[in-house]
Amino acid sequence: MARFLTIVWMSIVVCRSAVAQEAHDHGAPEKLGTVSFPISCRPAEQAQFNRGVALLHSFAYAAAARTFQAVAEDDAKCAMAHWGIAMSYFHQLWEPRISAATVSVGKQEIERARMIGSSSAFERRLIDALALIYVNDSELAYATGAPQYERAMCDLSADERRNVEAQVFCALALLGDASPMDRTHGKQKTAAAMLEPLWRAYPEHPGIPHYLIHAYDNEELAQQGLPAARAYSRIAPSAPHALHMPSHIFTRLGLWQDSIDSNLAARKAAHQQGDIGEELHAMDYLVYAYLQSGRDAEAAELVREVHNMPARSSSDFKIGYAATAIPIRYAVERGQWEDATAIPEPVGVPPHVIAIAAWARGIGLARSGQLERAQTEVTRLRNLEEQLQAAGNQYWATQTSILAREVRAWLSEGAKRRDEAVRLMRAAADDEDAVEKLPVTPGPIVPAREQLGSLLLQQDRACLARKEFTKALELAPGRRGAIQGLARAVELCKAD
Repeated sequence: MARFLTIVWMSIVVCRSAVAQEAHDHGAPEKLGTVSFPISCRPAEQAQFNRGVALLHSFAYAAAARTFQAVAEDDAKCAMAHWGIAMSYFHQLWEPRISAATVSVGKQEIERARMIGSSSAFERRLIDALALIYVNDSELAYATGAPQYERAMCDLSADERRNVEAQVFCALALLGDASPMDRTHGKQKTAAAMLEPLWRAYPEHPGIPHYLIHAYDNEELAQQGLPAARAYSRIAPSAPHALHMPSHIFTRLGLWQDSIDSNLAARKAAHQQGDIGEELHAMDYLVYAYLQSGRDAEAAELVREVHNMPARSSSDFKIGYAATAIPIRYAVERGQWEDATAIPEPVGVPPHVIAIAAWARGIGLARSGQLERAQTEVTRLRNLEEQLQAAGNQYWATQTSILAREVRAWLSEGAKRRDEAVRLMRAAADDEDAVEKLPVTPGPIVPAREQLGSLLLQQDRACLARKEFTKALELAPGRRGAIQGLARAVELCKAD
């Protein structure tokens, strides 16, 4: 046990690698920060194991798996190497958390770790906790095992208060199991309260600022995330994900140039490392920031680049979402309704990605007066919502229901049912405000509250529109559409 209570910090510098990574991987960075995770395996494996843990903290999952595999090959009795491999298949803050393609592999690795065993009670508890995630060969393993995993990890952290990694992995477990329906952000606050004092003590640890950014990635807490956002890219400057993550906080606060700088660097690094998922993710945030800054030409160039990219695995949610959302943002944010009506149906993507394409077409059709065709998209959205409900995906079923109501609101407006239009859009806005976004997106294409302001402005109800635009900007500062709408509403309201 004494080995785990000894904090021996090692600087980890990773050699250059040109090996292309899988879609979820963020490459093998040249600099990962400073991590120590003492284990009971051969002392010669300690530095390599620390490297694997640092890779996990920057979500460089494939590189982490290879690193832990090398440890396992060098030390056949190292149970923790197999724990590390299994951890590399457990993506706590992404979708899917456990993929159908890798869950059986992760289960085999954790069973291997248990079979080898460990002289350390701490290691055995870590392995047993992760086994709660790999209870069967189903994607539902995460949903059933995550609360138990969180309790096991946080019980362990309570018993091992001097072990930094125990605290950090408990915080990550809290964030992974936090409900987007909880607007009090209870688990995020608990995680942040654990991480902030650790960061003061270990300022070069990559996981601490990374997970602080995730904890603060909401409207209530975003301002508190600025120090972590400024630090993470410095701690791991070669990691595309570390370069991108600060933009989550910059986007929340409307710091568009900071977000642009962050994602330009992240995109470049991801491209160099062959990480298409992280590259597209950065490009989605870039388009969002460019549009809010009025830099439409630069956003248009990114849309063209996405269109010209080679074939990619759209079944990966992050890839499919970004590739679908980027041209939609460009069309809808700029009110190009004809372009919106021509958004193609994405192929091989999850239902909730198809939903944003149906929404874009529906909005474009309704706002250009093609009401019957718009109704077809409403039906499409309802069918997708039913699919998501049947699959137990309540979060995205709720989001799809909101999208359907937005299209219905613009349909009602087109049919001159003004009060019905406002009622539908207000309900959509209230529901959207009650649910947090997930990390894969900078936010709704156009927030429902902002659309409500535009709808009221179109109905010559400027004073009511002013109220909604003001609230929209409180929730999403710096959005160009809301700023312009508010200025117009203020002008017209004064005239009244």
